Amino acid sequence: MHSILMARTQKNKATAHHLGLLKARLAKLRRELITPKGGSGGGTGEGFDVAKTGDARIGFVGFPSVGKSTLLSNLAGVYSEVAAYEFTTLTTVPGVIRYKGAKIQLLDLPGIIEGAKDGKGRGRQVIAVARTCNLILIVLDVLKPLGHKKLIEHEMEGFGIRLNKQPPNIGFKKKDKGGINFTATCAQSELDAETVKSILSEYKIHNADITLRSDATADDLIDVVEGNRVYIPCIYVLNKIDQISIEELDIIYKIPHCVPISAHHRWNFDDLLEKIWDYLHLVRIYTKPKGQLPDYTAPVVLPDGKTSVDDFCLKIHKNLIKELKYALVWGSSVKHNPQKVGKDHVLDDEDVIQLVKK
Repeated sequence: MHSILMARTQKNKATAHHLGLLKARLAKLRRELITPKGGSGGGTGEGFDVAKTGDARIGFVGFPSVGKSTLLSNLAGVYSEVAAYEFTTLTTVPGVIRYKGAKIQLLDLPGIIEGAKDGKGRGRQVIAVARTCNLILIVLDVLKPLGHKKLIEHEMEGFGIRLNKQPPNIGFKKKDKGGINFTATCAQSELDAETVKSILSEYKIHNADITLRSDATADDLIDVVEGNRVYIPCIYVLNKIDQISIEELDIIYKIPHCVPISAHHRWNFDDLLEKIWDYLHLVRIYTKPKGQLPDYTAPVVLPDGKTSVDDFCLKIHKNLIKELKYALVWGSSVKHNPQKVGKDHVLDDEDVIQLVKK
């Protein structure tokens, strides 16, 4: 009903205000669907709780006929090092592949497209797992990609998953008193003080500081107030390229975030893996025991942005930092090799580190 109302509403200043309100109401209703009932833990269903192993996790989404399972089993078949029996209890049967020294977990996310947003079936558990992925791969049939793409994106948006987007540049701080303080550091085409106030009042927020640092929409503001959105990079995998012409393939290569493949023939997997690696933003750190050569086979893999010596120590063992006197680092993050650094030093991809204990 709400969406019919939105479609009927003509666009002008007064209605922008009204639309903002409707969107806020809709967002609140949706949240009740995607938040599991009963505490933060949420019910676990038929074994859809996947232990997080490895350095990163990729979720595969796609309609049943697009060759998603072929892609998963072929990728796992070519690059897998981990025996399948480790996962026999799980309904998702993930594979783990090793690429550039990192262990990457592949997860099938079934049932996301078939009405999970309405809280049906196992949908909720699947969504909970989807929201923990470091990257989403949407597998599409190259012959009919756009319809599927729109449907899947719409579903993902509905679960509070934002694909290939950055969080909105909006400052939001709740207070106890003082009303709504509204500032915009640049021109706004959609939001004004009144619309912002009415959206916040829908959330029973009457005292807050709001700073719009970019031209923001009502949806952006709602995302920030809801605060439960996850921002995940996404690659569109266009399968079945053995059924199209070279000219068509050229066009696909120009589309952003897309990789054309043939899951069946295992064509272009190298390209796909390279793009996966780019989108995961992982940093590999090699360890060097005293008096020995660095171990280049088993890097410690950290997410970009969390690559200080402190983060590195935490990944190995939570008590390690207490014993650390300093670290010696070789690589692009230091001016001379080796360099003595403390726990706040930020490491670069493929640096070598030696820890010196107290």
